Amino acid sequence: MSEQSGNPGGAARTRLGVLKTYKLFVGGKFPRSESGRVYEVTDTRGNWLANAPLASRKDARDAVVAARKAFGGWSGATAYNRGQILYRIAEMLEGRREQFTAEVAAAEGLSKARAAARVDAAVDRWVWYAGWSDKIAQVAGGANPVAGPYFNLSTPEPTGVVAVLAPQESSLLGLVSVLAPVIVSGNTAVVVASERAPLPALSLAEVLATSDLPGGVVNVLSGRTAEIAAPLAAHQDVNAIDLAGADADLAKELETAAADNLKRVLRPADGGSAASDWSADPGVKRMLAFVETKTVWHPVGV
Repeated sequence: MSEQSGNPGGAARTRLGVLKTYKLFVGGKFPRSESGRVYEVTDTRGNWLANAPLASRKDARDAVVAARKAFGGWSGATAYNRGQILYRIAEMLEGRREQFTAEVAAAEGLSKARAAARVDAAVDRWVWYAGWSDKIAQVAGGANPVAGPYFNLSTPEPTGVVAVLAPQESSLLGLVSVLAPVIVSGNTAVVVASERAPLPALSLAEVLATSDLPGGVVNVLSGRTAEIAAPLAAHQDVNAIDLAGADADLAKELETAAADNLKRVLRPADGGSAASDWSADPGVKRMLAFVETKTVWHPVGV
């Protein structure tokens, strides 16, 4: 309990702290898990922080439905508009810097200074990817020389709905590093937050909800990674999956399940393992992992 001295008589009074139970983020709303389950989230010393929802298979399916519904509008938005929204996310995250610093410090066992540095890096990463929204086509597309009277043009297009297993150890910077490249090119995402440290991801959902991002573009689930990832890997309407938050055994199982509908799979060995240096320059690899190339032929002249 804490003490406050704001009563009229000036004497100190005691009050109970407001204990928080987080919710999922699906379709731009904050539903409880359909299972009604929650689990206790603790810091690195075992101290209770909050309750987080234990998402179920149905929650995963609902998130895919929301992501698919949002895909048409988000993929059809201009690159300039998507860049504006990603930059707005950075602005909103910057405004809640102190909150996220405290959450990252508790989640990862860091000092306040180191946690603040990671939050700043996460803000900068949103800005960095926002700048790429209208430039990725210049890197991944272009005009192709052909032997004939034709223009031949290649342009990148989003893959579709992407399931993202957030890194287990990097609760915010790692999460942003795998989420931002998925949505900047027009994909929609179903994110499975770090099982051990989900609170920064669930708080990020609150930022996304107030940052002009259309509902359903990003959906955030928390709970047991293996339990949630299995139906996503096997889902016929999920087009790709990033296995950044899966260990080697789970990644192998999910890759096998994903092969059933020929999903694109970004393996942990491809740069997404929990041991990755998420503070390093991300490059364009993750953006290119979730785009398809469309090639158009057009006759020259009459």
